[in-house]
Amino acid sequence: MKSGYFFLLLLALAACQGSEQDFDASGVFEADEVVISSESIGRILRLEVEEGSELKAGQVIGSVDCKNLSLQKAQIEASIDALSQKTNDASPQTQILREQLNTQQRQIATQREQMRILDREHKRLQNLVKAEAVPSKQLDDIEGQIEVLKKQIETTESQVAVLQQQIKSQQQQVSIQNRGVLSEKKPLEERVAQVDDQLQRCNITNPLDGTVLVKYATADEMTATGKPLYKIANLSTLILRAYITGDQLSSIKLNQPVKVFVDNGKDSYKEISGTVTWIASKAEFTPKTIQTKDERSNLVYATKIKVKNDGYLKIGMYGEVKL
Repeated sequence: MKSGYFFLLLLALAACQGSEQDFDASGVFEADEVVISSESIGRILRLEVEEGSELKAGQVIGSVDCKNLSLQKAQIEASIDALSQKTNDASPQTQILREQLNTQQRQIATQREQMRILDREHKRLQNLVKAEAVPSKQLDDIEGQIEVLKKQIETTESQVAVLQQQIKSQQQQVSIQNRGVLSEKKPLEERVAQVDDQLQRCNITNPLDGTVLVKYATADEMTATGKPLYKIANLSTLILRAYITGDQLSSIKLNQPVKVFVDNGKDSYKEISGTVTWIASKAEFTPKTIQTKDERSNLVYATKIKVKNDGYLKIGMYGEVKL
């Protein structure tokens, strides 16, 4: 009986040893850990995160005191409003010139009406002189009046042209001055947009779905741009970084489904499905904390196996792989 019991014990030990050697690779579970840092400087007004809490992408979980930025924005907007007070209006300067222009234009209209009357009288006298009804001196006199009136019209038209040019010149001068003043508006508006962007960054927004791993700051502390606030990782899927030997490369390829085993009690394993997502292109020396199927091999290839996490897996937990 004793010999039979001893034989069964040997068989059990052999089975255990065989099951341990049945694994093709071993590794450690890891995740893409992201350190979320502050994007502004100031006192933290609130930071609603705790280690182990679940956060959603886009969730606002805190804010930083940015009153100074609000004051800067108000100052810039006041400077934009003040620009309108610096601009000039050409109307008062040109109004006098326009009144003079209207007077000259009315004078031209009167002179042309006089010219029309003289032309009609000139034709009448020409007919009378031909008929020898009146002396030719009257015709000479009216022709002299017509020449004088023509020169007066030319002078008045010249004055009108000068006034029109003065009005145009005055408008252009004021326009140039105003363009110089208003050219400051665009840079100020860009500064307002820049401050608005900084004000938005005063809200602490979580960028991705995940679990808070470490909290580095708390409310009422001072923070600065780039200072870590907390560390987060998406634990719904973990990566098992395992190592295989060169003679196992022919048995593994990308997107290949594999079996992953993790400890489930003292002498049992829990089986999970995994997918190979990456295989190193170069070999490296065997990490001291990792044992492969062939312990005599010095060079191994790192692989990444994606495994869905039902909450059982933890970062840093060991896993075994069966190809």
